[in-house]
Amino acid sequence: MSSVNEHIDFLLTPNVLRATVGAAVLGLTLCTHLATTKARGQTLWGSTKQCVQTYTLPVLIPACLGWLWLQLVNKTVPEPYLDEFFHIPQAQVYCEGRYFDWDDKITTPPGLYVLSIIWARLAGYTDCSADTLRAFNVFVISCTAAVAGACRSAIEDSQPGRQSSSAYSLHTAVNIALFPVLFFFSGLYYTDVLSTCIVLLCYLNHLGRTGQGSSRRSVLNDLYTVFLGVLALFMRQTNVFWVVVYMGGLEAIQAIRDLPVSHKSPRMDTWIDHVKLFTSRSSSGAIHDPSLDEAWPEDLVLCVVSIGIAAIANLGTVLKRVYPHIITMALFAGFVAWNGGVVLGDKSNHVATLHLAQMLYIWPLFAFFSAPLFLPQALHVLQCVLGRLSSKPAKVPAKKGQKQEQPAKHNYPGIGLSAVLLVLSLGIAAVIVRFNTIIHPFTLADNRHYMFYIFRYTILKGNTVRLALVPVYVLCAVLSWTALYRLAPATSKTSKTGAPARRLSPSTSPRASTVILLLLTTTLSLVTAPLVEPRYFILPWVFWRLLVPQRMNARRTALDWVLGLETIWFLAVNAATMYIFLTRPFYWRSEDGTVLDGGNVQRFMW
Repeated sequence: MSSVNEHIDFLLTPNVLRATVGAAVLGLTLCTHLATTKARGQTLWGSTKQCVQTYTLPVLIPACLGWLWLQLVNKTVPEPYLDEFFHIPQAQVYCEGRYFDWDDKITTPPGLYVLSIIWARLAGYTDCSADTLRAFNVFVISCTAAVAGACRSAIEDSQPGRQSSSAYSLHTAVNIALFPVLFFFSGLYYTDVLSTCIVLLCYLNHLGRTGQGSSRRSVLNDLYTVFLGVLALFMRQTNVFWVVVYMGGLEAIQAIRDLPVSHKSPRMDTWIDHVKLFTSRSSSGAIHDPSLDEAWPEDLVLCVVSIGIAAIANLGTVLKRVYPHIITMALFAGFVAWNGGVVLGDKSNHVATLHLAQMLYIWPLFAFFSAPLFLPQALHVLQCVLGRLSSKPAKVPAKKGQKQEQPAKHNYPGIGLSAVLLVLSLGIAAVIVRFNTIIHPFTLADNRHYMFYIFRYTILKGNTVRLALVPVYVLCAVLSWTALYRLAPATSKTSKTGAPARRLSPSTSPRASTVILLLLTTTLSLVTAPLVEPRYFILPWVFWRLLVPQRMNARRTALDWVLGLETIWFLAVNAATMYIFLTRPFYWRSEDGTVLDGGNVQRFMW
């Protein structure tokens, strides 16, 4: 065992690390850069300029703010706090070369400790103190902003006519890094920041593999995909849902889209003929997958059915495309079998439980943090309602020999269908609240977390309050869903029906299949967790936020006022939570006033 430790120590010496990492980063950057340049048809200089904008500009603000936050934390809370009591000593054990010593109370894999030690040695740090280890997360939050910007830019590049990173993608990257639940932990030694960054790196690689005109797919890139997937699992076990289900599912759908499509339109006299045509076209790759802002509820059902038919009919093609994700899943299954479960260490307090209420709690969190993004939707709905109440469909006089022009159609569900969907959603949510509300002991036992107070003043008040929250859950879910539409601004011209035009140009709203997979992956990652923690919602929010399209402005401006409001809101929330954490400490006391927990200072946090 000692010889193994000696070999690992040699590989982790600063000179070896710098040479290895430098060569790997340089090679990967050049390959990716040249492939992207070729795919977009850009000049090398033009692509280099875009690369600098995409990867450099979003880093500056999170890096500066993160460093300031770190200095405040180190000055006020120099000793490990809460989960740092486990993470920092474990990293220090690794730093001493004892790579096979493990604290059984830690439930997540050792990826954070390994990468932070590598970073510390590359950066020239001579110790593994709390200050040094915390500084690693400031570096990672900056990388997260850069990768998020690259992801959003890649999503935009898949749209026709897009050739360079927009101000929207750069601003989105900054706001993702400033997301309060994520940014708060950039000043502490927690796994969440690094886990998010690595999963986004996996997503960036996925976008490169599936982008228009991409030349990134190869055997070498398949191996790189497996490597990134395993690396993500070394950060947190639940990342398997994102790297396998979400990205693997998206790649399977792309494999189906790449199939040659037949455009034959045979005569259809009966509904059976329509079913046969639908099945035939789906089998050949012509799946029913409209953009979300063009999709009715039945389109979502047809999307799932057509993808299922296409996947079964072209199983070999799909498997050939997604085999890197299958390998990642197989390796994870092997780990679970070897470990005797998903969780490392303390398994008794982390037993998988069906907790459907998680899919209700997530929407108010989205609504709270993303409130500025919902303002265009609110203004849009208000103008739509006022337009319908104040005007009637106008008839356009028909020219001689022409038929009367009909009012423009809009992709809005009718009142009847909307009422049915609303009642159904409220009913399902009420059933979940009534029969599947789970209160984990940790939620009630620790008053240092904000979730303790949220539950105390809402969920724990009884069934009446719980059921009263059902409309709130549904409303927040609707707002989160419609934020993915690319709506016209509230000042745009109205149609003859009195409603604002829904789309003014080709849609950049995500496809229905993408949103369905996002919802499925979010569900799988949350409903097995009995404990409700805002940190569990970080990745669902990040992927949702990356899909939120740019607003359709009548006049294009460098900065979007909605994104500006989002930045201000995030800064305000961060300032408030940081202030409370640093300046509002308290002590645990018994009923007779005796100080508990050895007199340790307690602080409020997410």
